[in-house]
Amino acid sequence: MLTLASKLKRDDGLKGSRASATASDSTRRVSVRDRLLVKEVAELEANLPCTCKVHFPDPNKLHCFQLTVTPDEGYYQGGKFQFETEVPDAYNMVPPKVKCLTRIWHPNITETGEICLSLLREHSIDGTGWAPTRTLKDVVWGLNSLFTDLLNFDDPLNIEAAEHHLRDKEDFRSKVEDYIKRYAR
Repeated sequence: MLTLASKLKRDDGLKGSRASATASDSTRRVSVRDRLLVKEVAELEANLPCTCKVHFPDPNKLHCFQLTVTPDEGYYQGGKFQFETEVPDAYNMVPPKVKCLTRIWHPNITETGEICLSLLREHSIDGTGWAPTRTLKDVVWGLNSLFTDLLNFDDPLNIEAAEHHLRDKEDFRSKVEDYIKRYAR
């Protein structure tokens, strides 16, 4: 099976020689994004939080992967939350697109999977948005932190969940646990 990493190695071996002229276009043309991803995925896999797992459905498409976050503390402990990540062609000038596939009761994630995490924003007023210096590791660690230290009730995307927490913390916890039992096992 040809993987993106082996394709890149083969391309590097062909550089500078006339043999590359006979290689097919698909072998020679590897995007900047894909070159970055080979390096970043290796770094990511070496530095994953213990509560996260990454899965690449197609090893030739490093730009599409799934992340599973299994928090070991806080409101969401015991749940398994799936995220789908797609890295656009313009990466690293633009952030990856991330969606939560698991239905969740969370102030920073809507029930339809939209995520409020500043580093996923292309333009951010507070300066904490996406920058070309950020990597996939930052994205994964940020998503993992949404279940602990970045859980933000003061600047919610899901206003109803945040107001629920403000009104009745125990009932909020109960609803989170119900969602985990129903959707996040």
